[in-house]
Amino acid sequence: MNKTLLAEFTAREGAQDEVAGLVRDYAEKVREEDGNLAFEVYTKVSNPRAYRILEAYRDEDAFQAHLKAPYGGPFNAALAPLIEEDASVLTFLDPLA
Repeated sequence: MNKTLLAEFTAREGAQDEVAGLVRDYAEKVREEDGNLAFEVYTKVSNPRAYRILEAYRDEDAFQAHLKAPYGGPFNAALAPLIEEDASVLTFLDPLA
């Protein structure tokens, strides 16, 4: 079964461009992962600093491999001081049958 989640965070005022660059670079790497099915980055129309990222992985093993990727830790460390939350807020999703 696919592993699907929504990651949400808000760039701090003035950090929008830096966050956008980090997310673009990270998205390119994640999309190349063998088990990645989707990594779609959105911002809210009403608040362009508010990010919503829809992620989907082939299965739990692919998701775990994603978590262990060598670029994940540096991305999260660089992102943390640039966003309003302590970290990305993750919501795991199940498809409607």
